[in-house]
Amino acid sequence: MVLDLVLIGLAITLYPLPGMALVLVLASPRGVYKGLAFITAWLACLVAVIALVLLCTGGQPPAPRSPPSLASLAATLVIGLSLIVYSEHRRRRSRRVTAAPDDGEGTAGSGRSLTSRMDQATGWSAAGLAVLLQPWGMVSAAAATVVKADASHTQSFLALLGFCVLATSTLLAMELYTVFAPENAQRDLTRLRAWLSRHKDRAIVLLCLLLGLWLVGRSLYQLTG
Repeated sequence: MVLDLVLIGLAITLYPLPGMALVLVLASPRGVYKGLAFITAWLACLVAVIALVLLCTGGQPPAPRSPPSLASLAATLVIGLSLIVYSEHRRRRSRRVTAAPDDGEGTAGSGRSLTSRMDQATGWSAAGLAVLLQPWGMVSAAAATVVKADASHTQSFLALLGFCVLATSTLLAMELYTVFAPENAQRDLTRLRAWLSRHKDRAIVLLCLLLGLWLVGRSLYQLTG
C-alpha cells in the first residue's frame, strides 16, 4: 500500500494543471490568501476521500480474495485502464493542436482572459477551482488503495498523512515561496507557468500512462496470483 500511495502522490503533485492555476491565483490581488483557500480545498478533498473510504471499511482491510478485496482490485484495474486510454486521447489531441496553424494571438488572449478573471475571483472561487482541477482519476486510484489501510496501526495513519502531504507538496512550495519571497516568486512562478503551458500535454500523457500501467500491472498480478 505504501509504495502505491507514494507513486500516486507523486503523480498528483506533478500533474501540471493545478500548479498552473495556482500561479494565476498567487499573482492576483490578495494572492496569498486565495492561494491558501486553493490549497485548503485541495487538501480537504484528499482527506474527505480517505475518510470516506475508512468509514466504509471500518478501518479494517478486507480479507484477501474476499469480495470487497476483489472489488477493490477490479476498481484499480478499471482506473488504470482509464488512465491509459486518457493518456492516448490526450496524446492524439496534442498532435492535432500542434498540427493546427496558430499565430499566437489566441493563446495570448486566453492567458489575458484567465488573468483578468482571476483578479476578480474570491477565496471561495479559488477553493472551487482547486476542487475542479483535482485529478480525480488519480485520487480514485488512491481511494482504491486506501481500502487496504488498517486504522489500528500507526504506520497506516503515517502513510495516509504522507500521501496527503506529498500530493500537496508542489502547491505548498509555491505558496511558501510567495509568502517569503514575493518578488522573486512572482517572476519565477510566471516563468514556470509559461514552461508548463508548453509542456503540459506531454507531462499529462507521461504521468497518466506510467501510473495507468503500474495500476493495471499490479492489479492483474494480484487478481491472478
